[in-house]
Amino acid sequence: MSLLYTKDHLEFYAGARDFAKRVVEPGLRERDQDAKPDLNIYRKMGEDGYLGVCIPEKYGGLGLDYHTLALLSEAFEYSDTSARVIISVHNGLHSLALLQWGTEAQKQQYLVPIAQGKKIATFCLTEPAAGSDVAGLQTFAEKKGDRYILNGEKIWISLSTVADQYLVMAYTDRQKQAARDHGGISAFVVERAWKGVKPYDLHGKLGVRAGKTGGVAFENVEIPTENMLGQPDEGFKISMSALDNGRYTVAAGCVGLMKASLDASAKYCNERTTFKKPIGKHQLVQQMIAYMRQSIDVGELLIWKCGESKNKGLRCTREVSMAKWTTTVTSQQCADHAIEIHGAYGYSNEFPVERFWRNSRGAVIYEGTKEVHQIMQAEYALGYREDHALRCELPGWPG
Repeated sequence: MSLLYTKDHLEFYAGARDFAKRVVEPGLRERDQDAKPDLNIYRKMGEDGYLGVCIPEKYGGLGLDYHTLALLSEAFEYSDTSARVIISVHNGLHSLALLQWGTEAQKQQYLVPIAQGKKIATFCLTEPAAGSDVAGLQTFAEKKGDRYILNGEKIWISLSTVADQYLVMAYTDRQKQAARDHGGISAFVVERAWKGVKPYDLHGKLGVRAGKTGGVAFENVEIPTENMLGQPDEGFKISMSALDNGRYTVAAGCVGLMKASLDASAKYCNERTTFKKPIGKHQLVQQMIAYMRQSIDVGELLIWKCGESKNKGLRCTREVSMAKWTTTVTSQQCADHAIEIHGAYGYSNEFPVERFWRNSRGAVIYEGTKEVHQIMQAEYALGYREDHALRCELPGWPG
């Protein structure tokens, strides 16, 4: 890592790891077991500036670059995926979308408080019958005078019941919705406190149990027209640009999970003996350790490449897709190897590796399944898809 990042980056990473050790890790095993998140963690992240890491100082953030966002995601996921998820949805999916697409009035009203950590934000795209199939959205916002009336339901929404504001994708054109034309989708900033907004929690999750996940129902919610983000036909573009940022943080987090799997496994390899020697001396165990090390190195390079492009204001949808696909799959395999190395102990929560595996499984699904990313990469290679050479500077950002 020291070859890829500056001294400032590495010092920030060390600080984030220290924060995670002090704030996230104490009581984690019990929170994961009981599926009871600690909401104080969100508050403390805000107090330390982590909820505005890439937002310019003029809007209340730290004004740091994309490499810093990746390192923050890695540092938090090393401790637990639930901590990284906060960064992904609040920073990657919501804040950066507001920064790129919002008006100055929207930024002052909605971006400043979330960058300062005074409020929490999340992203609402997935629905009960629409995940990878974005054109299948059923949520609709009907224009009536100076308002939009929003009806529909979102599900698998991180921070659903604790977020103060949502970035919601909804159709605003009935004909385009009927034709499954995602050009009819618009984006809105919606406040949880508004009448008709009904968030709820989901229970019984396989992983990320120490984090909040749920849904939000919208029943005749009145949205001021000035709360539309971008133009009426730009919701799909906004959601895809947000997902570029979110996938970047997911991929970076996966490197943290792989490092946690490797460190836990290496420790166990040097403590556990079989046949009168440490199990790390057995070649098939070494094979699994080597795979983890290889996966970490590949993941770091992919993420660094994306960060460099983002810092230059260049679109890197294909590169982010490759990083997300590769690291989510390899992090799951690394966690599986960690369980194998720990043997029967790896199957219990006496050691953290079973939690690593449960948490890793979700990342292969959310923000684009591995199958979606495989298709994307094939279409790029075949010339069926291309990213136009546009720049994606963030207003007021120094990168």
